[in-house]
Amino acid sequence: MDRDPRMNGSTAESPRAQERLEELIKEVREVAGQVRGPRTVVEMVEEMEIDDEADEEEEEAERKKVVAEQAAARERAAQRQLMAIQEMLETEKNYLKHLQICTVTIRGNLQKMQPPLVNLNGMFQHIDEVMDVSGRLLSLIDQTQIKPSDPKYLEILCNSFLNLSRDIEMAYKEYLANYNNITAIENSYKQNEPLWTEMVHVIKSSAPEVNASTLSFFLVMPVQRIARYPLLLQTIQKHTDVQHPSYALLEQTAHTAVQLNCRINEYKRFREVADKYKKTENLTIKDKINRLSGHSIAKKTARLSQYIKHETGIVPKLKDDEFDALVGFFYVLEKGIIELHDNMEAYLSHLQRFLNCRPEEADLDLEGEKSALFSKEITVALRQWIYPTFEARLKTLVFKPLCSLRELMTGPRNLIRKRQDKLLDFEMIEEKSNLSYDEQAVANTYKTINTLLLTELPQFNSKTLQLLWATLGAFSCLQRDLATDMEQLATSFTHQLPHSYLDSSAFCEWAEGSVLEGARKLDALCQSIQDELNAPIVQALSAVSEKCLKALNNKYSPEKIYQLTGPVVATRDLDLTLNKGDIVAVISQMDTRGDRRRWLVDAGDWEQNQGEQQWLIFLPGWKGCLVLEAMFPPPS
Repeated sequence: MDRDPRMNGSTAESPRAQERLEELIKEVREVAGQVRGPRTVVEMVEEMEIDDEADEEEEEAERKKVVAEQAAARERAAQRQLMAIQEMLETEKNYLKHLQICTVTIRGNLQKMQPPLVNLNGMFQHIDEVMDVSGRLLSLIDQTQIKPSDPKYLEILCNSFLNLSRDIEMAYKEYLANYNNITAIENSYKQNEPLWTEMVHVIKSSAPEVNASTLSFFLVMPVQRIARYPLLLQTIQKHTDVQHPSYALLEQTAHTAVQLNCRINEYKRFREVADKYKKTENLTIKDKINRLSGHSIAKKTARLSQYIKHETGIVPKLKDDEFDALVGFFYVLEKGIIELHDNMEAYLSHLQRFLNCRPEEADLDLEGEKSALFSKEITVALRQWIYPTFEARLKTLVFKPLCSLRELMTGPRNLIRKRQDKLLDFEMIEEKSNLSYDEQAVANTYKTINTLLLTELPQFNSKTLQLLWATLGAFSCLQRDLATDMEQLATSFTHQLPHSYLDSSAFCEWAEGSVLEGARKLDALCQSIQDELNAPIVQALSAVSEKCLKALNNKYSPEKIYQLTGPVVATRDLDLTLNKGDIVAVISQMDTRGDRRRWLVDAGDWEQNQGEQQWLIFLPGWKGCLVLEAMFPPPS
């Protein structure tokens, strides 16, 4: 059977045809797959399971990626938190180190300068309290031996700051309130160029590693540090997770630091107002006139007008019972301190006069009696040992504190007076709805002074009262010690006295009788001296005076006759010039016009010897130059 020739050709081309056929079959299958009919449930479930597994794998990968990113973010936040904590600690240590260099090394070298610097200690006022509180803060943090990377470290840091927040405020507010005084002292040094050059050299040589040339480089650090605490704590809070167990405590600490700064700034502002108005200026009349201006005259006139309205009842006074009570108690304290100071000053003056008296150096022999046994030894011991010691302690423990208290009362008293002036200004603008800039400044000044007094005056009164009681207590103790010393001194001689053998009752009876007898003798002595002093001074009479006295005795009663103890020179018409020892009769202790400085007297025959026609003459009275002594009974 013959084959078709076409078959032979295809056989020859079979490899290529086979490949072409396979490609066609593959394309047909692909097309068939695209247009295949509905799938079975099993196929669909299997396909969904495959898709879910792929989605889960993708979600798992995404979740792992998110977790990794969150972990990395937490790690970065933890690193930043740790860096912020370390920054706070390291800067605190460096800050304390610089203050120690300033107050120990530099201050010590500056104190060695010759001549000594004036008011150098004023530049370092209150800085010791700042250093103390900074050192205590570091000690509280470090004493637990926990590393900063430990989660509990943040709690320790916050608790340490909160526990010392009150002390931090007290230390820094006093330092900041005094900082203007520090700059003023440094500026006074700069006025003397050679002195300032030497100070710069001392500062640089004392701390070469710091590269500082002025004290203000160190002394401004507390001002900067207290303001940096809120920033550091807020930075730590920013990088702390909200879920952190100490986050709430950290937030409270940061808020406390902010409030602490606000209170310090407010206190500094109050102190600046107080320092401005509590000063006492001793101005002359010329200075006060030079200070007058149109504005000051208008202001004082408005105050006077407001005051008159208060006193006349036209405008009611703005009353504050709490403030009035504080001020009333302050004035009571001030009066008591002033009177006690004056009395103590007089007491010391009398004590000094007593010490200057040296009776033991004189040999007193009254009425033939010898001085008491051992009186000289006791007097010497009192004057040289007991009383000088008592006087020195009295000045140190009582008088000097009273002087300081009296000086301290000046500032609050001036501030109270200034508050009254500002109150008058405030009352005139209180009802206004819109205040100008100057009026707002007046209102703010009054409110500041009023708030300052209401806050500080109770504490001032309390401390002043405590110091006053302590001073009085010291005075009582000194009196007790004086009595004890005198008792011991007397006791050392008691057994040598002649009556030491008596029993208690007999000795008391003898002592009482001796004291009464001594008092009686002293009264008799005083009375005899008084009688001697009051005795009339009668001088020997000349023949002319005797004749005049006889004539006056015939005219006047003896109680009107006097003898002059000093000369009298006439100063006007009808005045009489008399010599010491002349005799006159006082007719009236005033002239015809009622002037008691000129007396009407009768000089007897004296005026006839002088050619006078009248015997009634005016003499200067006792307030002038005439001193008369009564003569009764008249001499015979």
